[in-house]
Amino acid sequence: MIKEIKYGSTNTYLIKGTDGSVLFDTGWAGTLPAFCHAIGEAGEKVQDISFIMISHFHPDHMGIAQEIAGMGPVICAADVQKEFIHSSDRILARDKKAGFIPIKDENIRFFPLEESRAFLKEIGIEGVVCASPGHSDDSISLMLDSGELLVGDLNPLYELELHRGTQIETTWNMLLSMHPKKVYYGHAPAADLKTNPLGRLLGRSAPDDIYALVKRIMKCVDKGMPKDAIAARTGADPVFVEDVTRMYVTHPGVSVQGILDRIEIKGR
Repeated sequence: MIKEIKYGSTNTYLIKGTDGSVLFDTGWAGTLPAFCHAIGEAGEKVQDISFIMISHFHPDHMGIAQEIAGMGPVICAADVQKEFIHSSDRILARDKKAGFIPIKDENIRFFPLEESRAFLKEIGIEGVVCASPGHSDDSISLMLDSGELLVGDLNPLYELELHRGTQIETTWNMLLSMHPKKVYYGHAPAADLKTNPLGRLLGRSAPDDIYALVKRIMKCVDKGMPKDAIAARTGADPVFVEDVTRMYVTHPGVSVQGILDRIEIKGR
């Protein structure tokens, strides 16, 4: 069972097993009160969480991991992530008001990727953890036997055409070979691959390709339409609309391809 804990700009998920649970990702430093409120609203208790698993150690995914761990849950990490645990500490420490607390290495539960199934089985979760580089070298994904796939910030499937011949495509080919039914992203709504085979988050009026979608969004911006109205008109994911709008407005004269190139550079 997967519950989305909604409280910030990063999608955080609670995966419940028969004997425990895993919190997949956290938010920025300074968001602990919002997290505690959200998890209470979801009918859960922080103290009941067994492990905190971080998809990759960027600031918006591990900012409050240690604060949550201080309330009971144990931070776990794959062996391939060991050298990245503190890669964002300096960035987070700049904001003195956020009260960032670095992760305590001595309390981390490391596990080899090849033993991830046995590790998850300890708390009654059937699945595996896979290395999924592309967005970052320390990125991991969690694939459940029931068909749910959590990928953190791996570029969404609807952008795959932009990344042919790259590590992102290689990683997606590996993950898709496991036949996921639903993909949970770090910054975009989940995509049901049974009803949406390409994984595009474009809704009922999806155009033939992402190029055409960007062109439609640009035309709506030219008409002065607000972002929510553009999303409703085009059927596009609101996060994608926001990205395209920002790039279009801040780069006068930019082409459709130019916007797509900038989305690729952003690593979304």
